[in-house]
Amino acid sequence: MDVMPAIRVVDLRKNFGALEVLKGVSFDVHTGSVVSMIGASGSGKSTLLRCINFLETPSSGDIFIDGEPMGFRSDASGQRRLRPLSEVNLMRRELGMVFQQFNLWPHMTVLGNVIEAPIRVRGMSRKQAVALGEECLARVHLSEKAREYPARLSGGQQQRVAIARALAIQPKAMLFDEPTSSLDPELTDEVLSVMRELAGDGTTMIVVTHEMAFAREVSDRVLFLHNGLIEEEGPPEQVLGAPKSERCRQFLSKYLH
Repeated sequence: MDVMPAIRVVDLRKNFGALEVLKGVSFDVHTGSVVSMIGASGSGKSTLLRCINFLETPSSGDIFIDGEPMGFRSDASGQRRLRPLSEVNLMRRELGMVFQQFNLWPHMTVLGNVIEAPIRVRGMSRKQAVALGEECLARVHLSEKAREYPARLSGGQQQRVAIARALAIQPKAMLFDEPTSSLDPELTDEVLSVMRELAGDGTTMIVVTHEMAFAREVSDRVLFLHNGLIEEEGPPEQVLGAPKSERCRQFLSKYLH
């Protein structure tokens, strides 16, 4: 019997006016697995990630979270209809998103940033949310910063708070959009270290990254995107170690020394 994937993407397409950014992308992400997406800037990786949680509305195609269609559903006559925003928001709770920019609220403490969503989105009591928030901060090794404000933290610490905030909604999967691209190398390492631990704990993850060593180490599968399509996919040792596609080889030659 097939196990239903945590996330299923089927023939996803996205146009911005005349520009076709995604040209029919399909893949599955199984519970507890890590899928890394690599490719040059402009290949469609970030757009694909934003379509998965409907920050961008796909032009066509489907996304299923645990078998449930994310943004569209069929009405009684079989017509495809956009779900109301209230339903999309309910499903969005199942996906924790970490962006390139940390987007923390500067007027709230670190703990305040982390507990806001569990209280507002999950309807938790403040006491429950604080206990969960402290647990999430412990997972990213920032328990001692709970009462600090974001401005007092390094970029790497702020990004780890953003990861804790995404974990606090208790999502089914975590989506990372180049989470280390704005960080210095030593700060990059501390964020990747936390992500390695999450992967080791069995967190379902999709990671858009230029960190090839990280992709090789933690991924179950790597997708190489080129020009809005998956040009190559497979286990990291194959895609990163012995790519079949000439474009993938050229891309990797810039990152693998």
